[in-house]
Amino acid sequence: MKNFNRLFIAFILIAFVSCKAQPPQETGNFKLTDLVELNKLDTSIHLDIRYATSNNFVGRPMYKQARAFLQRPAAEALVKVNQSLKPLGYGLVVFDGYRPWSVTKLFWDVTPADKKKFVADPKKGSRHNRGCAVDLSLYDLATGKEIEMTGNYDEMTERSYPDYKGGTDEQRKMRDLLRSKMEAMGFTVYEYEWWHFDYQDWKSYCITNIPFDKIN
Repeated sequence: MKNFNRLFIAFILIAFVSCKAQPPQETGNFKLTDLVELNKLDTSIHLDIRYATSNNFVGRPMYKQARAFLQRPAAEALVKVNQSLKPLGYGLVVFDGYRPWSVTKLFWDVTPADKKKFVADPKKGSRHNRGCAVDLSLYDLATGKEIEMTGNYDEMTERSYPDYKGGTDEQRKMRDLLRSKMEAMGFTVYEYEWWHFDYQDWKSYCITNIPFDKIN
C-alpha cells in the first residue's frame, strides 16, 4: 500500500508539472486548425478511447471525454478508408486522434528511457498534437468485435512493429490490410506501432493544446 501511495503521489506531481508546461514555440505559415469529431462524420466508425479510461499504458484516465478529432482533410480521408473496408466485412475502431500537447508531455515524463521510442518528444510535439495522427484498428461488422492483431494497442514491444514477422498468418494479414487501406488514402504507418498512422499534411498544422471541451 505504501508503494502504491508513493507511485500515486509521484504520478500526481508529474501530471501537475506536465499541465503547467507550455508547448514549443513554432514559426511558419500553418493551415487553420479545423478539428472535426470523427463519429459526427461517420457513425459507423467505432470509438474505444483508451485514454478516457484506465485501460492504457499509464493506468489512469488522461481524457475527461471519450471523443476523437482530426483535422478535416485527415478526418474525411479516414471516412473513405472506413467505407472501403465495408465490402470486406470490416470497419475502423479508433483509439485516439487529436491529443492535447500537455498529454504528450505527461506520456513522455512517465515513460522509461528504454521505451521512449513509443512516445513523442514534447520538445518537438506529436503529430497527434497537430490533429493529423490517428491510432486505430479493425472490427468485424457482423459481430462488432475488434480484430486480433500481432500485438495489443499501446504494447511497448517488438510485436507492435508494423513489420513484425511473428503472430499468426491471420493476424499479419489483418494488420497489413489495415495498413494498405490507410496508405491508399494518404496515411503513413509509424515505424514502431502498427496502429499509428500520420496523415500526409501533418507538417501544415501547428502544435495545439486545446482540451476536447473547448473545440468548436
